Amino acid sequence: MTTSVAPFTADDFAARQRRAVAAAADAGLGGVLVTPGPDLVWLTGYQPTAITERLTLLVLTPDAPATLLVPRLERGDAEASAGAPALTFADWSDGDDPYAAAAPLLRPDASYGISDSAWALHLLGLQDALPASSYRSLTHALPMLRAVKDDAELARLAGAGAAADQAYGEIVDVRFAGRRELDVAADLADLLRRFGHEQVDFTVVGSGPNGANPHHEAGERVIEEGDMVVLDFGGLRDGYGSDTTRTVCVGEPTAKQQEVHDVVRAAQQAGVDAVRPGVACQEIDRAARAVITDAGYGPQFLHRVGHGIGVTTHEPPYMVEGEEQEIVPGMCFSVEPGIYLAGEFGVRIEDIVTATDDGARRFNTTDHHLRVVS
Repeated sequence: MTTSVAPFTADDFAARQRRAVAAAADAGLGGVLVTPGPDLVWLTGYQPTAITERLTLLVLTPDAPATLLVPRLERGDAEASAGAPALTFADWSDGDDPYAAAAPLLRPDASYGISDSAWALHLLGLQDALPASSYRSLTHALPMLRAVKDDAELARLAGAGAAADQAYGEIVDVRFAGRRELDVAADLADLLRRFGHEQVDFTVVGSGPNGANPHHEAGERVIEEGDMVVLDFGGLRDGYGSDTTRTVCVGEPTAKQQEVHDVVRAAQQAGVDAVRPGVACQEIDRAARAVITDAGYGPQFLHRVGHGIGVTTHEPPYMVEGEEQEIVPGMCFSVEPGIYLAGEFGVRIEDIVTATDDGARRFNTTDHHLRVVS
């Protein structure tokens, strides 16, 4: 499937880098250190072809140009990245001490935010080279760095959501009964790729009692008539994530199956309805959870109600009790309550939404009613 989104430019990456430096200063940090992973892609457009033990480090500080330290053998690839014009480059060779190469780029006694994906090997190496320095994970130090999306990012997330919806629109027409969960999961992965996903991250197919495990991986179980089946699937399209869940029934549902699905559907709607600027993230969880608790299934709702999404399918902010970060327009996250009845079945319904000036806009719009499949 051909897409037509415009690529991000060096100016886009430079603006993100300035945003990161400003956020670090507000948090009392001397700068931001970024190793290979989603933060590096978001800030530079560069993703090494192979993440190895060799140190790659983006250094963002208020008193120096944005500098990317790379192994010399990978410098050519780094200089070809979309964000390269916004960067200064430094390199080191095999046999050199990479931490000695990094040290001149840093203040010896500063505190830095560092990527969650940084290897312990590299963090310990920096601490040895700069014993007076200190480090905080970016999730804790700058949790909102990537949380608020611009228009170009919102367009990519909307496209990813629409593509996942197209996949769901076709998977409900395949045969479920008599096939393994793995077979349906393979169909879902093929559909996601057909509708433009360059990366499939997960295809959860939880049938019957397996659906009561929220993170069940598709397995050898043969789907049977009467099963509820949780379908949770997503990945990356144009570099941004999709993640949606619907629960279907193989044949007509029992009264109990229909009741549980109706409760989850009402809870999911309550969570979406609670989204508006200025509301704490935890209120989305509370709104959805209250519906499930009032229906008598509170202990069977086992997880938070949502997570952020962007260049990864799970990132801050999290819609969970205790998260007091206020929602602002442009935040994008899931709303996905569920009920899990051990030994019987599970139900989950999930949409990705973005906060707007006055509420929420869904990126998933497929029907929330219980779909009967064959």
